[in-house]
Amino acid sequence: MRRVVPDSLGELLLGIDLGSSGVKAVLLSPEHGIVASATKDVDLYSDHPGWAEADPAQWWTAVCSLVPTLLTTANVTNVAVVGVAVTGMVPAVVVVDEGGRPLRRAMLQNDARATNEIREIQETLGDLDLLKLTGSILSQQSLAPTVLWLARHEPDVWAKTASLQGSYDWLARALGASAHVEENWALESGLYDMDFTPIFQVQAATGVAWPSLLEVKTPGTVVGEISVDAAEATGLRAGTTLVVGGADHVLSAYGAGLVNEGDGLIKLGGAGDILAVSDHVLLDERLYLDKHPIPGKWLPNGCMATSGSLLRWEQSIFNAVPLEELDGAAATSTPGALLTLPYFLGEKTPLHDPDLRGVMIGMHLGTTRGDIHRSFLEAIAYGFKSHVDVFAQDGLNLTNTRVTNGGSKSRLWREILADVLNRDLISILNYPGASYGAAVIAGVGTGRIDDWSYVAGALEEGEIIAPSPKNVALYEQRYQEFLQLHDATASFSHLLARSPS
Repeated sequence: MRRVVPDSLGELLLGIDLGSSGVKAVLLSPEHGIVASATKDVDLYSDHPGWAEADPAQWWTAVCSLVPTLLTTANVTNVAVVGVAVTGMVPAVVVVDEGGRPLRRAMLQNDARATNEIREIQETLGDLDLLKLTGSILSQQSLAPTVLWLARHEPDVWAKTASLQGSYDWLARALGASAHVEENWALESGLYDMDFTPIFQVQAATGVAWPSLLEVKTPGTVVGEISVDAAEATGLRAGTTLVVGGADHVLSAYGAGLVNEGDGLIKLGGAGDILAVSDHVLLDERLYLDKHPIPGKWLPNGCMATSGSLLRWEQSIFNAVPLEELDGAAATSTPGALLTLPYFLGEKTPLHDPDLRGVMIGMHLGTTRGDIHRSFLEAIAYGFKSHVDVFAQDGLNLTNTRVTNGGSKSRLWREILADVLNRDLISILNYPGASYGAAVIAGVGTGRIDDWSYVAGALEEGEIIAPSPKNVALYEQRYQEFLQLHDATASFSHLLARSPS
């Protein structure tokens, strides 16, 4: 029997988020909020140290599973869905053939295999000011070194490569969109300038032949419709409008209500993201720069290579003990008993050094599992503080600071963050993540949502964690020592990382 669209829901918008550990999708009613959400796990591949890959075929299978689940949960037919937008990791890269078919696994944004190529291209480019051209310096996130690595180590794949796309742009294309890349993928790739023109000097610096780079599209732009084949595979209606989404960290921040200058967001995910709204272009070689979905606004931001991923590693060496148990042990530990550098995957911003390694100092025979866990939480908080300091040095002061993602469920971690940053932290309850931001943008692109500020105050806020005065001074001292420990140990990290053994 044909399911009838409930009058109370009306037209719905679908947002899809390709994450490092799973694909999440939400159905949004512009009038009533999120009416259904679902997640499907996917694998993260790391066949060699520093590698981070995902299988686009798993993304596609997940979407084909999630859409029917959402429609059933919301008790609607696919006729109710009027717009679709996709978000995902950036600048993850999918190399595809002429038909848009992936030629290998996607290489993700925290993949650190191309360290030698980064140094080579830096030397070749010489005085070319990539910070001014793209908003970021050449780093682990830049795609030219990745391409050079690919051409050297997988020449058969590179010879068949017809184009490069971001994770979410590839999925939109698989659903029926025209081939394109979104603005922030273009900027963070380091292959386009801030006017979204390809930078041919960067391509030439690799010394390999490139396919033509794809046209850059703005979030909210209509780029096609669900194809007949995609409709049959996913359960969506053929002809449903496809809208350009955007980078996951950007749409996550937008969806969390960051619309005014000084609004900030800390994301305690697998990596550690921090973003702030600026009304002007803010260039700093220690940061990344993205365009805010709202025209005229910008999102200077940073991404630490580890956050929740460090805690998952910790769990693995402690025999999969639950994080709640680790938090309980750490709650009774003395603040600042140990000092840790969280560079277990190197470090991205603000240091841009993939050859850094993790360091822990201060251990003795009385050190407990709780001391170690607390030190990991503190180390990541110090990393966020270093970004807040960079923002302040550039004249951007955070006023309203929100915290989201899986790690925000830990009250202890939120308390440590508030103490280290010496500022109130606002939690977002049941935060749907970037998929929500994508659904809103699908609404803007289809005209179902007529105001970009729709997200302001749309999600429920939780308790505000205020800093503890007794801990603020201690953590400021430890933070200064954290910076000194980096300076003292960086050369040893480099020595170990570059050792042939």
